[in-house]
Amino acid sequence: MVSLCDLDGDFVKAFTRIGHKGADALVPGNTIASFEKAVEIGVDVIELDVLWLKSGHPDLPPDERTPLVVAHDWHAAEAKEELTLYDALEAFTRPPLDRVVINLDIKLPGREDEIVEAVRGHGIADRITVSTMEVSTVMAIGHLAPEISLGWTVPKVTKDWLSKPVWMKPVLLIGLASVRKRMPRIVRKGIPELGVEIEAIWAFYGVATPALVKVTKAAGVKLNVWTIDDRELIEKMLALGVDGICSNDPRLFQ
Repeated sequence: MVSLCDLDGDFVKAFTRIGHKGADALVPGNTIASFEKAVEIGVDVIELDVLWLKSGHPDLPPDERTPLVVAHDWHAAEAKEELTLYDALEAFTRPPLDRVVINLDIKLPGREDEIVEAVRGHGIADRITVSTMEVSTVMAIGHLAPEISLGWTVPKVTKDWLSKPVWMKPVLLIGLASVRKRMPRIVRKGIPELGVEIEAIWAFYGVATPALVKVTKAAGVKLNVWTIDDRELIEKMLALGVDGICSNDPRLFQ
């Protein structure tokens, strides 16, 4: 963890530095090279995305499925050479990646047993955290592997809000305001309903409010926010009281 000063030089509390896909702003993310770049700059956690492809659908017999891959979505998986989850975890057992925590952001549900098996097989369960929007995945991994730290990602979305056309922004802002207002109640009600112990809420920074900070602190869980590539906004979130920041550019943490 690192401490940061705000724009006036005042001390801000220590927080967890999380490299989104490694250091995606500097080296294409979800690659070993990007993970190594993030470690070189200095992060506490590397977040990477885990996905099954159409050819690895959970409904297929296990021996007919293609391996789990490290990619944000199917389009991203097709755009680059596939990095399997197994090979990624293997890389984290060797220097320089053997000194950071790994957060697996699970994009699709249904193959949780294989994820747990891969983590245990590499002997790094104590360095693994999981985050996901899929409640069923949180519950499944919580029951399969209590030793793995869990995170629940909110809100559940299927598209990147920030990539929408400019003409859609007013509508999105109205929708976001509604989600922001409801999020503390959703989280307060949802945490006990999971039925498993979680360590953190991973929230889109646009829904982070003092009320959400209060709810997470009352529940005894951390609040990590994603994905911020602006130093002033990072400082704003820290002043709000969040515990971790996820960024494509780890240089902003320095």
